[in-house]
Amino acid sequence: MSFSATTPAPARGAADEYEQFCVAFRRVCGIDLLQYKRGQMERRIRSFVATRGDDSDLLAYCAKLTTDKAELNKFLDRVTINVSQLWRNPEQWETLEEKILPDLAETAPTRPARVRCWSAGSSYGAEAYTLAAIARRAIPRAQVSILGTDIDARMVERARTGVFSAEDARDAPTATLASHFEMVDGKWHAAAELKKVVRFEQGDLLRVQPAAGSYDLVLCRNTVIYFNEDVRDALHGRLAASLRPGGRLVVGATERVSDPAGHGLEPESPFVYRKI
Repeated sequence: MSFSATTPAPARGAADEYEQFCVAFRRVCGIDLLQYKRGQMERRIRSFVATRGDDSDLLAYCAKLTTDKAELNKFLDRVTINVSQLWRNPEQWETLEEKILPDLAETAPTRPARVRCWSAGSSYGAEAYTLAAIARRAIPRAQVSILGTDIDARMVERARTGVFSAEDARDAPTATLASHFEMVDGKWHAAAELKKVVRFEQGDLLRVQPAAGSYDLVLCRNTVIYFNEDVRDALHGRLAASLRPGGRLVVGATERVSDPAGHGLEPESPFVYRKI
């Protein structure tokens, strides 16, 4: 999420209007914008509303969103974070394939090894399908299951198709991509063996309460940077609680867990945390 230098700052004294808008918008589609960093989100919303011919009246615009589905979709495209791609941050996938997945399979409490994964904030599924592909290479004998969740129902439906553009695959290793995806009409389609191990559900990271120890691996990358600190730390706590001992939490390349020990985690690499 980025903003141009010319984007106007939120007006002072507009707090009530903005907060009322966020409360009303949550009733429309369940997304709580008040949990995001206010400065960034308010600028983003006001700059968008100003282009829609609504005189920057947030409450009037929210009323429009309740009756105009096309406009709601345009607004969601503006405020939700759906930047993703296959094999995004290749160095992370290399670590997962060569070190983390083999260790998780080896230390799994059951035989044959069962490795349960969660792509938290999965957008349109690129992360989950990439994980499925490297798991087939790294731990072919393990029983792998991958759940992808995202707050945007439109992205969940798109993820279930397993179809990606050439741009989505720009950083994917050519041979591996061709082994697990098929090019059809200019798009990459996930192979059946990948679809067998992934599933997608709508879910709000700010509300979800997964069962303790229910996952071996949780990926939550490039998402928490948009949340305020309290929300981010609480989320990391819930993600950590969902891991079994020895499980791993993988965050974005530029993200960090602020209090690993407080969540029962220990740093393993700049972006990997191990559940103690």
